[in-house]
Amino acid sequence: MKICLRYLGDPGDQQGIGQELGVSQATVSRTVDRVVNSTAAQSNESIKFPTTNHELMEAKRISQSMYKFPTAIGVIDCTHIGILKPNRHGDEYINRKGKPTLNVQATCDAREMFTSVDVSWPASVHDSSIWRNSQTRSQLINKANVVLLQVQQIIISF
Repeated sequence: MKICLRYLGDPGDQQGIGQELGVSQATVSRTVDRVVNSTAAQSNESIKFPTTNHELMEAKRISQSMYKFPTAIGVIDCTHIGILKPNRHGDEYINRKGKPTLNVQATCDAREMFTSVDVSWPASVHDSSIWRNSQTRSQLINKANVVLLQVQQIIISF
């Protein structure tokens, strides 16, 4: 785990990280691959958006008790995560600062636990387009009296 966290915290030369931690470059590569794949495989169990009436009521109750937002079930925002420029459609991944990134949409509940993460969009796609096409939005369309908060403002109310 230490090897993977070191690499993810400052991805760079795997050989240099291996020397720093006393392992080979191949060990760094295999460890990162194993930990990332294992974590991704478990994400559907640990990252769950509230969809049932009971889950939504519980999310609202916690939001009300912690932050005095009675109908909020969480917060939503997008952020850019740096990547290597893909060979195919690479220009779509260049953000306004000229760097290749993914535009990642995430939601969290009042306890600051991720409830959804969408990493499928290149940098050139606007946040509002990601929202309009998101599974999270689809799940909330027919729910009454539910609010997701954005860092600066309330963005959607159902």
